[in-house]
Amino acid sequence: MLFWIAMTKVQTTFKLTRPLTDKDLQSIAHMHAVLGMLAIRLQPSGDELFVEYDFSRLKPDEVKGSLHENGIPIA
Repeated sequence: MLFWIAMTKVQTTFKLTRPLTDKDLQSIAHMHAVLGMLAIRLQPSGDELFVEYDFSRLKPDEVKGSLHENGIPIA
């Protein structure tokens, strides 16, 4: 039996409230353990965080909440 599971990738950015520290970077590395979180990286400008996630697993408020819970300084 074959099952098809659809994934809807969403890409968004979040403004940072301050420059990232080493501790923030460690927190970002841990975010990859969140089911549905696909990619997180600092934008070249240095003042935004790029986030890609699976919309079938996470909703926008859950993504933002997870970032806040992990101490990542987003607006």
